[in-house]
Amino acid sequence: MRSLVSRSLRNPDRAPGPLGAASGGPAEPGWPDNRGLTSTSSRADWLLFILLGFLWGSSFLFIKIGVDAGLQPFTLVTLRLLIGFGLLVTVVGFAREKLPRDWRMYVHLLVLGCINIALPFALITWAEQSVHSTLASVLNSAVPLFTIPIAALFLHNERITANRVAGLIVGFLGVVVLVGFDPAELAAGDLAAELALIGAAVSYACGTVYARRHVHGLRPMIPALCQVGFGLLVSAALAFTFERPMELSLPPEALLAVVWLGLLGSGAAYLLYFRLLHDWGATRTSLVAYLLPVFGIALGVLVLSEPLDARLVLGTALIIGGVALVNTRFRRRHLAQRATSA
Repeated sequence: MRSLVSRSLRNPDRAPGPLGAASGGPAEPGWPDNRGLTSTSSRADWLLFILLGFLWGSSFLFIKIGVDAGLQPFTLVTLRLLIGFGLLVTVVGFAREKLPRDWRMYVHLLVLGCINIALPFALITWAEQSVHSTLASVLNSAVPLFTIPIAALFLHNERITANRVAGLIVGFLGVVVLVGFDPAELAAGDLAAELALIGAAVSYACGTVYARRHVHGLRPMIPALCQVGFGLLVSAALAFTFERPMELSLPPEALLAVVWLGLLGSGAAYLLYFRLLHDWGATRTSLVAYLLPVFGIALGVLVLSEPLDARLVLGTALIIGGVALVNTRFRRRHLAQRATSA
């Protein structure tokens, strides 16, 4: 544990893009990219990479288990964040990390706690009351597709390029295939849940861009700690306003879901993420986004017997293909660019 914590926190003084339980945002520039690794450390890091994808990909399964066991959305989010925050506080205290002194930074972190933690977590949890966890995991993987146009509007060094346009078109075709806009689904309430999942992806994308513009100069665990902490406060306020968390009874499956989501999905996964950031850099680590729908679909099918139909397979393939096109490395012709700095 000591080794994992210390290696997770030995990073440059640069805050990474925000992370959710299953955030698939693009890499944050400024981190070192590829480092010389020994074969042993490389094998270990690949195992941690797969484990990170599993932990974040499994979040959708355990959200579904929690809501099916009777947990209300804000209450489930509050409980998982409470456990995750406790773990992060322990780690940051153990490492003696210093908190920011500028009150304006806390305002930015409060905004991130709302748009990158509380809002998307609540939307995903609410949506999974009526849709399968497999669909939730796939639509969440579209975060990079929404990040591209938002970043082009607000970040001067983000450009719209030919491969990004192609990726956006392919990826959004995947979203259309998955959502379908079937009148029968609208009547059943499924379309509202699907739109909530898309809203969560947009919220994550906005959080990524906001962090890149406003959050700088912090040790990487501090934004994670503060975002989860502020997200916890907002979610708890909503839970006590609209739900009755004090009257909660936790059946075994609900308790398992909360502990898994808090301890592993919202806590331990951060340690793995920052360990990989240190060893691999942001670009390579961001490839974990490709694993989320893979684990999300596999777990939903195997554990909950959710259906795996042609529409889900095609939509998933189009979204992952679109994200791959967006992230291709061949040099791209710029189609549009902001002329002035943001």
